[in-house]
Amino acid sequence: MTFTHLTETQLDALKEISNIGMGHAATALSQMIGDTVHLRVPRITVSEIGAVPDLLGGPEKVVVGITLQVLGDARGNILLVFPRESVTLLLSRLVRKEFRESELDELSTSTLKEVGNILSSAYLSALGSLLHMTLIPSIPLLAFDMAGAVVDNILIELSEAGELALIVETDFWGDRPDQEPIKGHFLLLPDPHTLDVILEAVGGEG
Repeated sequence: MTFTHLTETQLDALKEISNIGMGHAATALSQMIGDTVHLRVPRITVSEIGAVPDLLGGPEKVVVGITLQVLGDARGNILLVFPRESVTLLLSRLVRKEFRESELDELSTSTLKEVGNILSSAYLSALGSLLHMTLIPSIPLLAFDMAGAVVDNILIELSEAGELALIVETDFWGDRPDQEPIKGHFLLLPDPHTLDVILEAVGGEG
């Protein structure tokens, strides 16, 4: 059983779960920065992990990747990816700090890891409620590199797990109409057993 068997109904169910999780994350982020943040999930797709760099704009596109393990009653991994231009916008709104192109400083790294932790915790809380499981994220790790390199590292770590990812495209925006949306990709990479449990919860293998 793989994600490729998902029906439109199952994808809709996963999108609803994702919107609930991102709604919780929006509340947490708003409290973090003292300003309103909205999050929505415009699209959910399924892809081979090796094809993910192309979805992010190409293997050579510079991105920030935040990875976390899923711990608790089920296992898997989470990869959160922001294009460099979205990292610039995100940091300017979170810590009122200009992002330098060459490298991330300690404050920027810590802030982005916290964003990954908030998003992952909110998503896993919503998914865990559906599955009647306790799911918690590990400590986040961050990479600032080309999309191909970030995904290659994930593939090495997942050599014994599945090869497909559930990609939750995520938009961030505030209340001001002049604010440019921040784009992010939230990838859930469950191990085979966890994938079976998720598919059963959203209506079987289709």
